[in-house]
Amino acid sequence: MALNFPNASRSYDRSRDCVRFWGHDGVIEVAFMVAADALLALEPATVDDETGWLHAFDVHRDKVLTVAEKAYAKAGHTSYTLGPSDF
Repeated sequence: MALNFPNASRSYDRSRDCVRFWGHDGVIEVAFMVAADALLALEPATVDDETGWLHAFDVHRDKVLTVAEKAYAKAGHTSYTLGPSDF
């Protein structure tokens, strides 16, 4: 099956300085983290707080999901951290 994102939920994880979101490949849940520095590269005016990081993610959601799909297609792992070099 292909990776899909049926749930639009995402959350900011201050301890890891990233936005977390999840995809599914059939019954397998795949966890993703987008590092704040990757979001900052996409959205340089991002305010350094939860609202700012979630907004940056939402503005670039399509691009983030495309990068997540490509990462999953290459390796098939159940968790990924996406950094600036992935974009």
